[in-house]
Amino acid sequence: MAYVICEPCVGVKDGRCADVCPMTCIFPRPSPDYPDMLYIYPDDCIDCGLCQAECPVDAIFHEDDVPDEWSRFVVLNREATALAA
Repeated sequence: MAYVICEPCVGVKDGRCADVCPMTCIFPRPSPDYPDMLYIYPDDCIDCGLCQAECPVDAIFHEDDVPDEWSRFVVLNREATALAA
């Protein structure tokens, strides 16, 4: 499992989450096909939760805890990071 960044990050991209990530697995994915936000590379995420604690807009959730209204961001995050790899 991994953490997922959801809709509240769109257009914000504060970056504090990336600053505290020990695995350096949080990046933007600039593309017209994906929202303007940060994404977590799920294969590199070690589930430490440091990013979640730093997010000023409460956009980061453990994959199992993503609210139903933002469930599409689980797939969106995996697709966006797979394309960037």
